[in-house]
Amino acid sequence: MSKIKTPTLSSFKKICMILTTVFVLCFTILISLRIGSIDVSFKELIDGMFLNKQSNNFLIIRDLRMPRVLSAVLIGGNLAVAGALLQTTMKNPLADPGIIGISSGASLGAIAVMVIFTDLIKYKIIIAFIGGIIAACLVYLIGEDKGFSPVRIILAGVCVNSILNALSSMVTVFNSAGVSSIQTWLLGSLVNVTWNDFKILALYTIVGIALCLLVIKSCDLMGLGDKTAQSLGLNVNRVRVMITFVAVFLTSISTGVGGVISFVGLVIPHICRFLIGSSHKFLIPFSYFMGGFLLLVADTVSRNIFRPYEIPVGLTMCLVGGPFFIYILRRSKR
Repeated sequence: MSKIKTPTLSSFKKICMILTTVFVLCFTILISLRIGSIDVSFKELIDGMFLNKQSNNFLIIRDLRMPRVLSAVLIGGNLAVAGALLQTTMKNPLADPGIIGISSGASLGAIAVMVIFTDLIKYKIIIAFIGGIIAACLVYLIGEDKGFSPVRIILAGVCVNSILNALSSMVTVFNSAGVSSIQTWLLGSLVNVTWNDFKILALYTIVGIALCLLVIKSCDLMGLGDKTAQSLGLNVNRVRVMITFVAVFLTSISTGVGGVISFVGLVIPHICRFLIGSSHKFLIPFSYFMGGFLLLVADTVSRNIFRPYEIPVGLTMCLVGGPFFIYILRRSKR
């Protein structure tokens, strides 16, 4: 497997790159809030946000568009960080929450609550997390037979992903009246995200990022290889479980709100490693803001390119991530 050349940038330049990304992300948020089925001027948007001069158009944007835009940023960031963690712990550049079955496990749990166990709907994200954990355990049980193998892990993930997707499709049969909305959600859609969804997502995201900060140093050691990490006193198996747990948590809370959105966790970590290097204290925050930026742009395009109709953002990401997946696959064979 070919290695990505790590840029030799100073810490100051890396911090400047991260701050620049934050600035671009904030500007993109304003643009995304402004354009849609109802367009508003920047003046009307700024007046409504900061001067409390709220027009009828702005009230629509505040109640419908703003939670969607902010949720897209959080979900994109969560999935990008989850992908970076999985690629480190699985030692495979093709690792992505959507490819290896974690997103499918989380979505199966969420759909089961939405369709069958409707009394538990307020626990949807927690049950999605349980589904993600079960999927991750299945992947490791199948893929770690006779020792850890990055290739076998990915193949096991693809198999688990296919099975869980089939089960999710079967569950939707129990709700034929709402099958269209559930299928749209399965494709990855933020169209029905509310302020309540955003608040829950933000709360769990804070917890997930806090957990992520606890494993950053261990991620750097894992990147050196299992034998080297063990020689430095790291319990590799325990750390691998911890890192996977954090990745599953970030993926599940995002899937519980936005459905299955693949390839963010594949594309962004590769771009970020190329630009800023493999040190996780810089890679993780950079991946988060870049992931938020990518998904926000994808969602903005999805709801505007064919307006007043829109396409699920998950499909847009597949169109972007599919060719990138092929590129990484061919590159890893060299």
